[in-house]
Amino acid sequence: MVSNRCKMAVKEELKKLGLHFVLVDLGEVEIMETLSAEQKMLLKAGLQVSGLDLMDDKKAILIERIKIVIIDLIHNSDGEMRMKFSNYLSEKLNHDYTYLSNLFSEVQGVTIEHYLIANKIEKVKELILYNELNITEIAWKMNYSSVAHLSNQFKKVTGLSPSHFKQLKDKRRSPLEEL
Repeated sequence: MVSNRCKMAVKEELKKLGLHFVLVDLGEVEIMETLSAEQKMLLKAGLQVSGLDLMDDKKAILIERIKIVIIDLIHNSDGEMRMKFSNYLSEKLNHDYTYLSNLFSEVQGVTIEHYLIANKIEKVKELILYNELNITEIAWKMNYSSVAHLSNQFKKVTGLSPSHFKQLKDKRRSPLEEL
């Protein structure tokens, strides 16, 4: 779950099954009852109709939590990051970064760093299209060391400079689920 729409869909499925939830948050659900095998199957089927999946595999859950931390960091925070991303992620998930990195790469076929960069570039595209900040302000907001660093990474990912992207404006952004 990476959006409020996903959380609403999960709550609706839980209600349909008469299940009471304590928490429905991005990537996790805490319910009061113990699920029977039939309830689990019905919940899984109901979620799949909405394009969601019920995960009970610990590795898959951890991968999802990595994605949620990255998305939250990129899309819901402002300003300077006070520690290295690897330390931040390790601290947030209570796992060694090397383990997280190897697991993510093995399962997703892409490194955590590439996933992080893809999300940052999508956020940069959004900020460019909103036209509320200039490139220097965007670079600072997105924790780039310089405008040149942002521009180089943007061009490497999109094939365009940020200013050329801004001129095009019809270049569509990618949904977070496709990154």
